[in-house]
Amino acid sequence: MITVSLCMIVRNEEACLAHCLASVRDLVEEIVLVDTGSTDHTKDIARSFSCRIFDFPWQDDFAAARNFSFDQACMDFCLWLDADDRLLPEDRERFRRLKEELTTETDVVLLPYHTALRSDGSPAFTCYRERLLLRKDRFRWEGRVHEAIAPRGRLQYGTAAITHCKKGPGDTRRNLRIFENMLAQGSTLSPREQFYYARELQRHGLFSQAIEHLLPFLQEKDAWIENQIEACRNLAQCYYVLSKPDEALEALFHALALSLPRAEICCDIGLHFLEHTTPPRYEQAAFWYELALCCPRRDQSGGFVLPDCYGYIPHMQLCVCYYAMGNLQKARQHHEAAGRLHPDDPAYMANCRFFASIPPTP
Repeated sequence: MITVSLCMIVRNEEACLAHCLASVRDLVEEIVLVDTGSTDHTKDIARSFSCRIFDFPWQDDFAAARNFSFDQACMDFCLWLDADDRLLPEDRERFRRLKEELTTETDVVLLPYHTALRSDGSPAFTCYRERLLLRKDRFRWEGRVHEAIAPRGRLQYGTAAITHCKKGPGDTRRNLRIFENMLAQGSTLSPREQFYYARELQRHGLFSQAIEHLLPFLQEKDAWIENQIEACRNLAQCYYVLSKPDEALEALFHALALSLPRAEICCDIGLHFLEHTTPPRYEQAAFWYELALCCPRRDQSGGFVLPDCYGYIPHMQLCVCYYAMGNLQKARQHHEAAGRLHPDDPAYMANCRFFASIPPTP
């Protein structure tokens, strides 16, 4: 059986580190914990889990810290987690089976990363990330912030999801500050960095500045197409905030020129015809929500996936559209389909009460 080094970088993670380590300690042969300046009980918690602890001065460079953690590993594969990540019970078993079957003929294992959950525990936002990397291949992280490793060699996709359980907002300006310092030092942002810098600007309410970086990013020939598709959504969101719905719709249509339709884009366009036209154009909206239901999920593309866009959201919105168009039968059909997916969702339950108040059709 292959062996695994868990490699982590941490700082002041006493609130969540124990949960993370408890979920994975019996699945790995060693835990390498690189501390970048904790002033709380993070190291004490790490010692209780028999971690190999190393200090690394923080340099506003996540890739440098992660590369240092990989350099300390001794096992066949390096597994990386953040302190607010964990493996849920069903994913622990999937990981155990993966480890039993995995060989060193594989260079990279990509696993689902659930970074947001619905109230029922199902993923609301997911993507595949490079998660297990063959140590002898000397993979290196790139990027001071939103760091990543470019997969190469023989790839394998697994089903053992890592669940992100973030507690508290943390340092909300950290990523933006790192990007701004890079620019102040004369650094040229890579296409990936340009994309994530624009997203940080958007998150901080700097919508016009975000647009200034998203537009040239969409013209980058070396940019990853999945990032460009997501950038179209970010661009549209910025335009909506600035009361420019026509430009927003143009941005969403640009995504359709990049690749086959994604349900996320189709739902965004459907919402445009519901909320950003006067009066609402229910027939056009219904077209795009119906198309969303036909779009296959491309989880292994590596892009961001919103699972509800492939079922629940289109059904809920089609219920609205068909009711507004006077087709009560179709409205009920989509209402019932939504209920099969998320029967406890408050929006669906509100629709249940609404339909119960409608007299039966003669």
